Amino acid sequence: MAGLGIPAEQEPLLGDRPPGSREWDIIETEEHYKSRWRSIRILYLTMFLSSVGFSIVIMSIWPYLQKIDKTADTSFLGWVIASFSLGQMVASPLFGLWSNYRPRKEPLIVSIFISVAANCLYAYVHVPASHNKYYMLVARGLVGFGAGNVAVIRSYIAGATSLQERTSSMANTSACQALGFILGPVFQTCFALIGEKGVTWETIQLQINMYTAPVVLGAFLGVLNIILILIILREHRVDDSGRQCKSVNFEEADTGEVQALRGSIDQVAVVTTNVLFFVVLFIFALFETILTPLTMDMYAWTREQAVLYDGIILAALGVEAVIIFMGIKLLSKKIGERAILLGGLVIVWVGFFILLPWGNQYPKIQWEDLHNTSIPNTTFGEIIINLWRSPRENHSEGPTGCPIEQAWCLYTPMIHLAQFLTSAVLIGIGYPSCNVMSYTLYSKILGPKPQGVYMGWLTASGSAARILGPVFISQVYTSWGPRWAFSLVCGMVVLTITLLGVVYRRLVAFSVRHGGIQE
Repeated sequence: MAGLGIPAEQEPLLGDRPPGSREWDIIETEEHYKSRWRSIRILYLTMFLSSVGFSIVIMSIWPYLQKIDKTADTSFLGWVIASFSLGQMVASPLFGLWSNYRPRKEPLIVSIFISVAANCLYAYVHVPASHNKYYMLVARGLVGFGAGNVAVIRSYIAGATSLQERTSSMANTSACQALGFILGPVFQTCFALIGEKGVTWETIQLQINMYTAPVVLGAFLGVLNIILILIILREHRVDDSGRQCKSVNFEEADTGEVQALRGSIDQVAVVTTNVLFFVVLFIFALFETILTPLTMDMYAWTREQAVLYDGIILAALGVEAVIIFMGIKLLSKKIGERAILLGGLVIVWVGFFILLPWGNQYPKIQWEDLHNTSIPNTTFGEIIINLWRSPRENHSEGPTGCPIEQAWCLYTPMIHLAQFLTSAVLIGIGYPSCNVMSYTLYSKILGPKPQGVYMGWLTASGSAARILGPVFISQVYTSWGPRWAFSLVCGMVVLTITLLGVVYRRLVAFSVRHGGIQE
């Protein structure tokens, strides 16, 4: 696949390619080409906004949950974050099936409208007198249900690109999704400047603060996304060679349509790729979930500091991810998608291994809000943290440090800031690499047949990972601490690398497997 080495998205498929090449014996008008790529790029945007909907409040959910409902704990935090993915897991196969038989505009517009409504609900979860945490749970679940359109996006792009274009277009799609996950907290960081109080629109009882402003922005962008889909999106489908294929949801009558290549899909490769995608999303979901509680426990950050500083860290990872995405397109042509996927998993393992607690220094215990300025053996990490802290720190937020209710705080060494940042950098390299390659391979394994349902299952597997990841890490972290939590993650990654090695040779494109195109 990587050996094809043909640039994608450069020009229309105009039949002036080298003679004797079946792949390039294609005619596509300039108008059709522009329409096809306009539609694909609108779906890049939709994928990005869908991912932002998950991550734009990820850094502030925990402090906001503590503020609106004092009965909420870190275990419930896991369920709130997981509710997004539960909704997406349920919706993805349904939207995927819908998109196989009807114009893709229908499930896309309906799903985005649900997300807009859910964001509006999230902005008002502070209003009820009680049970506020359950209103937040429902709001996040509905946002996730709307995000089930990811299956529709993936199936459309897979069906609207040739095999030569697929790696580039799927990499771009995956890049948009990953950037949405990573850069969403950047928007949250900007809104952190508004503060917890913010301003109130009394007429409609809407508070605009650091917690609600992101979802108000998300609702506005959702409406804009619907308008763009209505105006620009058109139905297109081509086979692995780039020739137009007939589709039940194709709007135009074309005489040059051809039948797709026949053959069976390698179900072992399909199941394996779903498992790999599950692990990749599981790892990133648990890392984002535990980021705020971990830094608040280890470095005694307040709620506002955690939202701001963790957002800055993820913003830096976003820049790193952009560089990784640019490099992956070039690297995949030299060593192939499978090798990059394997290398990404190894890097992720190293990142979590480094994150294991070492040494004999322990985090500050949250007995009460003591301000001891005579801490012996001050480390470089503590000096940096003290520099970051505001001299006008608001101590009304309550005690800081590792809560005494978590027994492991008394005997587990702290994770030093340099140790944490090194781990974050490595995970920031491994995650986007694995994310791009896992479902680029998946789309090629499935071939030119309608992929709505299959993409629905892939999205559902990723959603299941984002359900179980937050629940797993919040439960294990609260009960046993970071040493056990991150050790178990390392073990899981080792098993995943072993699985990839076993099925490595089966992860090839449908057309390559059936002899339609040479690898």
